[in-house]
Amino acid sequence: MSIDPLLQLLRRQARYSHKELAEVLSLSESEVAERLAAWEKNGTILGYQAVINPEAAGDDDVSAFIEVKVTPERGGGFDRLAMRIARFDQVVSCYLASGGYDLMVVVEGTDLREVARFVSEKLSTMDGVISTATHFRLKTYKENGFIFEETQGPERLAVSP
Repeated sequence: MSIDPLLQLLRRQARYSHKELAEVLSLSESEVAERLAAWEKNGTILGYQAVINPEAAGDDDVSAFIEVKVTPERGGGFDRLAMRIARFDQVVSCYLASGGYDLMVVVEGTDLREVARFVSEKLSTMDGVISTATHFRLKTYKENGFIFEETQGPERLAVSP
């Protein structure tokens, strides 16, 4: 089953008006409004966000991707522990993953030390967490479908001997 075309449009650009969405999809504005309200109510749409270029916004926060190996709980699998981890304020995203680790946790902090403290004092000390591996984000090229293009500085002249 593929995703509804209305949801596809919103995923790409959440700022479309109901009128614009209705025109693109050959629906009435009231149909669009009703469907969106129903999806917001039943949890299909959890919220709307802007994709921010942190460099352009002057955001100096640090992001890290943390691979977490855990012991699944009897009767709960990975879900209970993953939800406990997801509830921390520092956690931006938390995913169950395949491969050499079980969870991929995305964390933000004001600096490297804050992220390191979160990992060493909160995450790695939780019952059920076997190990963690932290990878710091150095630069973003693409996020949620948006490419972060660098502004081009003055072009350097070729140097020849």
